Amino acid sequence: MFIEKRCTGCREGSACYLTCTIAPCSIEHGNIDYCFECEEYPCDKYDGIELYDSLITHRNQKKDLQKAKTIGIENYHKEQLEKKEIINHILNRYNIANRHIFFCLAVNLLEVDDLKQILKDCDESTKDMDLKERSDYIKHELYEFAKKRNIILKLNTGRY
Repeated sequence: MFIEKRCTGCREGSACYLTCTIAPCSIEHGNIDYCFECEEYPCDKYDGIELYDSLITHRNQKKDLQKAKTIGIENYHKEQLEKKEIINHILNRYNIANRHIFFCLAVNLLEVDDLKQILKDCDESTKDMDLKERSDYIKHELYEFAKKRNIILKLNTGRY
């Protein structure tokens, strides 16, 4: 939704705010910006969160919060901006049909350095391919790389 410019954020009154159980919690706990800043984190709201997905995967949510706490929120934001550049490149060069969901999932779950390597290899290997061939090629490469890292590129919603 963010990439498609339809994300309204977690602000009070937004569509996500009304359906999310975590966003309103920040107001109850003194308007904190990130859950890891809360004395109660991780709380029961995170129990089993990685088992179910909505529009995005929740599998890395706790891991990402820990990463942001460890490397600092500014460095974490920089990494997320790198991921945004990567997904934009993938969507512009490799996307067909509804494959954008798969690509967003892969970018969310894989590490930036791994994605950069995959993208470099795919860009070089697919120069003379048409769009469908390029898309199939990068999909296969993302699957294979994820498999090596024991990452399953499938949403936990039954959609994929």
